[in-house]
Amino acid sequence: MTSLRPSHLAREHGISTQAVRNYERDGFLPPAARTPTGYRIYTERHAAALRAYLALVAAHGHDPAGRVMTALHAGEVDRALAVIADGHGRFLRDRDTLDQVRRAIGHLTAHREHPEVSGVRSIGELAHRLRLSPATLRTWERAGILVPARDRATGHRIFRAGDVRDAELAHLLRRGGYPLERIATVVEQVRTAGGTDELAAALDGWQQALTARGLAMLRAAARLDDYLRPGISPETWDR
Repeated sequence: MTSLRPSHLAREHGISTQAVRNYERDGFLPPAARTPTGYRIYTERHAAALRAYLALVAAHGHDPAGRVMTALHAGEVDRALAVIADGHGRFLRDRDTLDQVRRAIGHLTAHREHPEVSGVRSIGELAHRLRLSPATLRTWERAGILVPARDRATGHRIFRAGDVRDAELAHLLRRGGYPLERIATVVEQVRTAGGTDELAAALDGWQQALTARGLAMLRAAARLDDYLRPGISPETWDR
């Protein structure tokens, strides 16, 4: 069994030796043996664990990656696999959301010149346009999907063209079965992009980011397989 110093593990990934020690402390690496003078002794198993953890971070994020590794080191393989499955589920939902947004943006863009989209609307007028109740629009407002201005004189909600666009996009996604919190995120991205035209141009970037995440998941799975290859029982990992 080859002995490695923290610097050996750190150098491979361009991180500090303190980071390696912290990862061991937090359970992301298996416990290291110590020399009589207290120095840590790492092995190729620790190096494989670090590769797996950092690959999981790139694919799933810091918190899920940490939960996977700590579950493995506690001997709870099924719990680790459940965390990974949740990440893949989110990935599939994000791909589906992107497809839904593409279709919704295409629909809204095709109708952007329609005269009914311009002007200022009351909550009742917008509800009538969408064939929804005003109570539904108020619920969407509480969820952060709609952010109408208020008339200074009356205090009534006023919905401008951008608000109508947001409501129509939300209506399309809601009919597709999306929960309100997820719709709120998508609509906020539309606002950040500045409108449907700008968002349509940004969708290719979203697609590239999703593709990169999918490839990162493949790499993480390979690294995790390398780590677990001696067997799924932690007791066998240093044999």
